[in-house]
Amino acid sequence: MNQLKTQTATSELNLLDSCEGCERFPVQPEDLVEIAPAGTMTSKLNWLRAGVLGANDGIVSTAGLVVGVAGATTDTKALLFSGIAGLVAGALSMAAGEYVSVSTQRDAERAAIDGQRREITEDPDAAQRQLAGIIAGRGVSRALAYLTARELSRDPKTALDAHVHYELNMDADELTSPIQAAFASMLSFALGAILPLLAILLTPTKWAVIVTAIVVTVALAITGSVSAKLGGAPILRATIRVVLWGNIAMIVTYWIGTLVGGFAA
Repeated sequence: MNQLKTQTATSELNLLDSCEGCERFPVQPEDLVEIAPAGTMTSKLNWLRAGVLGANDGIVSTAGLVVGVAGATTDTKALLFSGIAGLVAGALSMAAGEYVSVSTQRDAERAAIDGQRREITEDPDAAQRQLAGIIAGRGVSRALAYLTARELSRDPKTALDAHVHYELNMDADELTSPIQAAFASMLSFALGAILPLLAILLTPTKWAVIVTAIVVTVALAITGSVSAKLGGAPILRATIRVVLWGNIAMIVTYWIGTLVGGFAA
């Protein structure tokens, strides 16, 4: 048995020595420290971007609502009740929509992972060759890709993680939670909605709409620039687009509120 292990180790070293482009380790293998993989940066950025967009929706929708009501009436209670109703309804709607969307995505991700697990279980040799081919396709020499795939395939959990990572570009341990996504969307929407609601309630009636428009414009400029920065888009163009359409929404709703208020009078 020991002779067989020695022969295997020797053949692996010879295989590594024959790799085109392979370099010897600058340190001894025993000096290397294993580092557990951290969460992907893309996943974290997606969460942050979703939060910013949720806050942006809260700002625009609530601002349009309270400004529209302000165009129809100057009654503070009406503004308060409509603003709170819009905040609660919008936050719950965002939470429900996000929960359904992420649940569907999670089901699809689980199905894909289960498919990889079946392939590994039914034909591990074919799965290992496929993994080696994918690794080689990323610029690794064939010999080293084969050794890497074989090492990753020694343990079923490691093999599954490798196939999910290389084939599906996913992390089997980082599936998005529908409940967390729903709560994050609800909270970000509510935080965004509070700004125009407080602005129009805490400002004297004469200046309420103007002050609210200024507060909303500044808030939209911030969320628009942050969202563009996270997405790698041109910041100025994205910010102008968000601010422009947010103000158009307020102008239209204020005009409709004024029109409805005039008919009601």
